Amino acid sequence: MWGIRFIGQAAVVSVAALSLLAFGTIDPAWSRGARVSPKHAAASKHRKVKLAALNPTALTLEPASKSSRPSAATCDPSKFRIVVDVGHTAESEGAMSARNVPEFAFNLQLAQQLVERLKAEGFAEARLLVTGGKAKPSLFRRVAAANDLKADLFLSIHHDSVPDSFLEDWEFEGKKSHFSDRFSGYSVFVSRDNPDFRTSLSFAELVAKEMKAQGLDYAQQYAQPVMGRHQRELLNRETGVYRYDELIVLKRTRMPAVLLEAGSIINREEELKMKSPERQSIIADGVTAAVKAFCDPGWAFLGPM
Repeated sequence: MWGIRFIGQAAVVSVAALSLLAFGTIDPAWSRGARVSPKHAAASKHRKVKLAALNPTALTLEPASKSSRPSAATCDPSKFRIVVDVGHTAESEGAMSARNVPEFAFNLQLAQQLVERLKAEGFAEARLLVTGGKAKPSLFRRVAAANDLKADLFLSIHHDSVPDSFLEDWEFEGKKSHFSDRFSGYSVFVSRDNPDFRTSLSFAELVAKEMKAQGLDYAQQYAQPVMGRHQRELLNRETGVYRYDELIVLKRTRMPAVLLEAGSIINREEELKMKSPERQSIIADGVTAAVKAFCDPGWAFLGPM
């Protein structure tokens, strides 16, 4: 098992190199087991994690300085501690894209860009959380890491798929794969069981509004009966904020927590967009603007400088 890594400056690495960056003895991860197709699970035994397909970078370890928790209403960005959680692990890679790239690779690359953007905007205490190990046991350790760090805000980065019943077969580069072009878009999730649900919802609204302001559409399928047990309560029909009470990373964290599904990687067209530096930059810009507005509500009226 890998454990937890809080990461700072970028350096290109392989999966093997990532495994050398283990930090501590805690082993978090989040698993949407229901989201991962059995077809993908069978194939994964013979497939290496395709991090190289996205050329993600890892970051060097950086110690966390101690600071008192600032108020969300008025905070010092240099002391405000946001944990940007990379969804899934290299061992429990999450959903598989239409072109056979694991979700973990997408999550890692976007989260890295977001942390870099936050630091550039003065949020020096922004932390990238990369975890390893098996899916479910690592969930609680991921939460423990954020709680031990006494973070002011927790954001988990993911990329979306669809229930197995929506998958269709196709071939990519001579290999059998699966896709669904039926749905697309981002979505934002909060848990009413989070100890600070109101603040979680406030940040979720800021993130969703910024995504919409960037010209992106939210994924509307979660509110539809066709989703079956994956259907969620839509809290805001304008922006795409959903309620998902059961998610451990949202309900067990002791700080406001939000999960962002940045887009659908099982949708063939959107997968290409999610892989592009342009789309990643748009999302990083939007989330950074949301964090700035969360830290200083007055900034929301001034806009970015």
